[in-house]
Amino acid sequence: MDAVVKRLLRDAGRTYAEEAGIPLKDQPGPLFRLVVLSNLLSARIGAEIAMAAARELFEASGGTARGLARLTWQQRVDALDRGHYVRYDESTATHLGDMADLVLDRYGGDLRRLAIEAGRDPERAAELLREFPGIGQVGVDIFCREAQLIWPWLRPYIDGLALKGAERLGLPADPKRLADEVPDKDLARFAAALVRVARDKKLAESILKG
Repeated sequence: MDAVVKRLLRDAGRTYAEEAGIPLKDQPGPLFRLVVLSNLLSARIGAEIAMAAARELFEASGGTARGLARLTWQQRVDALDRGHYVRYDESTATHLGDMADLVLDRYGGDLRRLAIEAGRDPERAAELLREFPGIGQVGVDIFCREAQLIWPWLRPYIDGLALKGAERLGLPADPKRLADEVPDKDLARFAAALVRVARDKKLAESILKG
């Protein structure tokens, strides 16, 4: 493994799900929490704030589709505010409630059914994810980058932002060549680390210096 890649994984190789307190498993609860986190991270707001807001929602019983749907709009707003997610709190509270309803109505609260409906095809999965209120292409990229840890059929998922991080480090700007740099089990945290580098020039510089 390239020395730069080793330092990258050492210094920044933590998935956003892990940081938000979501132990990813191929189960309804963790998958729903990941799509909530993806929704929150999609906004033009700091990742730390988005993850704090996610933790507040989960603590308020919003970590499952049924639990989030049962929260009132005001309870969702209050949870977001406790996480300092204040700029987009009202619109996001609406999106999250509508998303929970859609997950319940279409997938019975279980996003493993989305994988089945998509035929485990990444492009079809992206189309289905974009049907969720508040999830655009940015949210799709976040979800799929992280979900490749437990859904091997998404691998390798290295989106444009991750490629920007790779470019900063002088790594191959091609998803398949990049994926060859790490074992499959490390692809999710590798992609997350590349995104962190894309967003933080000082982090990139420190990794290059060694």
